[in-house]
Amino acid sequence: MTTVVRRTFGSTPHRDAGETWHAIVELLTQGKAGVQRDELLKVHGVASSIIADKAPKDAAIVVTCDGPRTRIYCVYDDTATDGSDANEDPLGFDPLNGDWRVSLPCEAEDLAWIQGALKKHSERITVRDKSEATTAKASESAEVAAALVFDPKGFLDP
Repeated sequence: MTTVVRRTFGSTPHRDAGETWHAIVELLTQGKAGVQRDELLKVHGVASSIIADKAPKDAAIVVTCDGPRTRIYCVYDDTATDGSDANEDPLGFDPLNGDWRVSLPCEAEDLAWIQGALKKHSERITVRDKSEATTAKASESAEVAAALVFDPKGFLDP
């Protein structure tokens, strides 16, 4: 079973889309310089465009690694301004440990150009139609449900 951690970032008007991506990069790199940070910053323009389009409002930016999966959402407008739904706390693990990947959600009509733009900068950072996020959530729920098995004998025995 995969452990999933959620973080929610305040975006526009709290901060612009580019600042939001920089804040996400800070979280993922734990403030450390290096190759991983450089790779994430190379896609700054594309990621900022996706954030500006509000794709990560309901569809997560999904980060996978050799540890827990991280799902990052953004909040906008009044919710971003009051900060009540934001959770930008540092992670208790390295989200870029081992064979890491980042999957960005986007609008279906933007998929082709964003895929082309990302391929120029990274093989680890990919894009998907934001409607696929629902499928990912469903499969995670199925994994959790499959892991929970009721043992009536164990329950009834003292």
